[in-house]
Amino acid sequence: MSQIQPTSLDGQIAVVTGAGRGIGAAIAVKLAQLGAQSVLCGRTRAPLEETAAAIQSAGGRSAIVECDVADWRSVESMAERVERTFGHLDILVNNAGIMGPSGPLHELTPQAWDQVFNTNLRGVFYTVRALAPLLIRSRGGHIINISSLAGKNALPNGAAYSASKWGLNGLSYSLAEELRAHNIRVSVICPGSVNTAFSSHAGKKAERMLQAGDVAHAVAMIVTQTPQSFASEILLRPTQKP
Repeated sequence: MSQIQPTSLDGQIAVVTGAGRGIGAAIAVKLAQLGAQSVLCGRTRAPLEETAAAIQSAGGRSAIVECDVADWRSVESMAERVERTFGHLDILVNNAGIMGPSGPLHELTPQAWDQVFNTNLRGVFYTVRALAPLLIRSRGGHIINISSLAGKNALPNGAAYSASKWGLNGLSYSLAEELRAHNIRVSVICPGSVNTAFSSHAGKKAERMLQAGDVAHAVAMIVTQTPQSFASEILLRPTQKP
């Protein structure tokens, strides 16, 4: 029996939004470890440089593109730079997201509602609108949307966030059907609470919670899947309740 060889992403280009910290940084590092060049996107350069330094210290490659996914012109400019610099795209990970203020929906301001949806849902539309044509011209690839179990279950005092993730799940399922003919596999990952600074985890034991690397591992499984199949949805939970 021949020895199984690890799948490599050598030569592939991966765009990761929200790559400056937490889950996005872990995903970008993991993809670089697998051989891809990670294009690190985020609104603030300093944390992106920290992720780039971690990738470089591990012998990987990355590039930084400052981008606000809630701003169409910013996303369009990012996509133009990716095409101009690399000429192709293989992986798009839509990870950028915000939680928004906690509290009853009837007390939420319209501005706060718009901020959550502009980042968590409209931002994914923008990146897909800008980068899917490049994936199509590249004759295939992956789009991976980082959602949440809040897109599957009720989240009292977090209705806007929950609604944005329910919407992201529906977008992902529909997009998967639209792009299958182009050999583009669209997947959604719905993790439970992850031990990052993204939101408060009062009363939970950090060592029992999901870690950013767990989500990155799920992404790695998706992008190394055999060509004839794909995992359209992954629900990620901790082994023990925190």
